[in-house]
Parts: sequence; C-alpha cells; structure tokens
Amino acid sequence: MTDSYLGIDNGPSGIRAIQIDPGGQILASARATFPGIQLSDGMLCQQPDDWWRGVLNCLQQLSDKAPGLGDVQALAIDGTSGTTLLTDAQNHPVSPALMYNDVRPASLGAELAELAPGIPACSRSSSLAKAVWLQRSETPAAEYFIQQQADWLLAKFRGTPGCSDWNNARKLGFDAELLGWPDWLNKIIPAHGHLPEVHRPGETVATIAPAIARQTGLPPTTRLHAGTTDSIAAFLASGAGQPGDAVTSLGSTLVLKLCTQHPVTSVPYGIYSHRLDKTRWLAGGASNSGGAVLKNEFSDDDLTALSAEMYTNSETGLDYYPLPAPGERFPFPDADKKPVMMPTPANQVTYLQAIFEGIARIEKQGYDLLEELSSEKVRSVRSCGGGAGNPAWTRIRQRILQRPLVDAAQTEAAYGSALLAVGKL
Repeated sequence: MTDSYLGIDNGPSGIRAIQIDPGGQILASARATFPGIQLSDGMLCQQPDDWWRGVLNCLQQLSDKAPGLGDVQALAIDGTSGTTLLTDAQNHPVSPALMYNDVRPASLGAELAELAPGIPACSRSSSLAKAVWLQRSETPAAEYFIQQQADWLLAKFRGTPGCSDWNNARKLGFDAELLGWPDWLNKIIPAHGHLPEVHRPGETVATIAPAIARQTGLPPTTRLHAGTTDSIAAFLASGAGQPGDAVTSLGSTLVLKLCTQHPVTSVPYGIYSHRLDKTRWLAGGASNSGGAVLKNEFSDDDLTALSAEMYTNSETGLDYYPLPAPGERFPFPDADKKPVMMPTPANQVTYLQAIFEGIARIEKQGYDLLEELSSEKVRSVRSCGGGAGNPAWTRIRQRILQRPLVDAAQTEAAYGSALLAVGKL
C-alpha cells in the first residue's frame, strides 16, 4: 500500500475531496452537493450540518474506490473565505453560518475602521464584521467560539473548536506580519468570545478524534493539518508560486491572487494580502461577480450549448456589471452596488457573451489595481474553478485581460489542500 493524503474543499454549493500520493499523483476524487445559499430571516446563510453531510458523502465515495481510506496519513481542509459562525465549546452552532456575500454587516464598517484604520479585517465584508454582527444579533449568553467554514470542519475532525490558519484568520483580524492577534480586538470581542489558535497552513495541529475515525473509516492515526481559504488552495493547486504569478478563481465568485514579495493592503479597494511563507505573499481580492451570476441565468446545458455558438473575437457592445445581488467587495467595496445586466438582447448567445465580457472587465480592473499597488507586474495568469473549463470564456478573457494565460497544473482547490496535507507549500 502507498501512503496517501486527503484534501477537502468546502465551496458555496458542495464538497470536493481529492486523494493523492506523496508525489502529488491523484489517486481518487469525489464530490457532493448540498443546498446552496439560503435566505433566512433576511440573512444569507447555510447549515453547517449540510457541510458535514457533504464531507461524509465524499469520504464514503472514496472508501468505495481504490485505494480506499486505509492508507490516509493526513488531511487538510479549505473553505470559503469570509463565511462565519459562532459555536459552543462542543462545536455546535449557536448562530447561523453567515455567508461570505451577506452585506448586512457592512453597517459596522465605519465603527471597525475607527478602531483600526486600514486593516483588512475592519472592512465591511470581513469575517470580523460578520462575527461582531452575529455577536450583537444573536447575543450568545455563554462561552462561544468564532469560527469560519474551514475552522468548523477542522473542529469536526478534531472533536473540539478553537483552531485556524494564517489565511482564514486574516479576515478576523489576525496580523499576518507579526503573526499574532492585535490588542485592539479586545475592544470588540467580549471575554466569553474566543478567537482561534492560529497555525501556519500545512502545519500539523492534531490527530483525528477517535469517534470521527470510526464514523468516517479514516485511520485513527490520521494527522490533521492546518488548511487555508479556497482561493489560496486553488492557487497552490495551479503550480503558481513565483512573484508575478497570478491565479484567477472562476467559481461562484471571482477571486484574484497575485504572488508578491511584500504584503499589499488597500481597504478602499478591497485588497488584502495572505502570507505564504517568510518571503512570499498573495495579494488579491474577491468580487461578488462570477459563476453565481451564470447559475442564476442559465442551466449547465445551456451554458455549454450557447458557448459553442459564440463568436468571441468581437465585443457585444453591452457594458454589463454582472452581480447575483446588490453589493460588491472588489475591486471596490460598495454594499449598494447594483447589478448592471440591461438591456437584455433577444439573442441568448449575445446575452451570455456580454456577461462573460463584464466579468472579464472586472478581472482586468482587479489586476490593473494589483499591479499598481504592488509594483509587481503580472507575468502570467492561471485559471481555476468551474469557469476555467469554458473555452469561449477563456478566449474572451485573453482578449480583454491582455496578459498571458497559461495552463494550471491542477484546477481544484481540494488538490491544493491535499498538497498541504503532504507538507508541500
């Protein structure tokens, strides 16, 4: 038997799991869907139990495939950046899981910015804003833990909450340069509210809880490694890693990452940096535009058929700003930004192309900003996420971005998390 390693990706609509050998060869993969983002009492939220059921579904699929789960040495998890919830000490949710794109905590932006001006966690779309909003709206009376999506799933495998990684903790206020929690957080996090212990992505943090090993079929010796956010996991999967390498994630949202030699932060533009290691940073931002817009307008079959008919060398002349709902995070935060998808042409091929063009223009604007603020020229752009497999969209992006598009080594965030489980960063 060959040792294997497991990466788990928790996205807005489902779970993906990839099992690899020590050299990075994919041995097996699985995916499971769950109910998408739901509107509940005015909140955009999901049920964490749906995430866990998705994980169990994927693990069952993997157990039925060769090589099975018996030789898994370690696993790591990535999750949607900014999705936030409160739990008790047993990891039971005591609040809704507030999704990354819920803009109601934006009302706290000015208050947080006054505490720590220029800090990404004090932006209106941050995990910290969501945590404070949940603290006040749900008023948890007892001890509680502030967690993000990947943190909660890691806690399920550990059996206890209270553990995160540099990248997920960044939007909660963790100082990635000093590698610690800043003192100003004490002014807004009460004594009975617990921030997690933070680890380097890929660092071993625990061994799987015995009850979870029995439930999942994973070996009781399985090591749990600190994970990362979904977009950074996708960056790692792509093979990028040198300054000037960029990765665009074309998933439910549009996420840009540029490898730089120094951190770049700009709250007015929704730009922040995650730390890879001592010398490399990932500067970028996440737009609310992306695949979620396409899912609202077209079926998967329609996307395939209409894309095949598309003549991509010329512009439609339609100046769209595609959003699934009001509110934008990057390349400029605007909680009131309205979608622009009018006028609607009679031809559905033209309509789809105009949406592709609109998302590509947002992508170009984002990279223009990142170059300007980082002084790091974009040498190449790799693509990941579901949209990366659409040839028509790729041609449109190539025309609009005016930057080299190169093939990604892998496109699944789960693969990047599997690399963290191996210990490769």
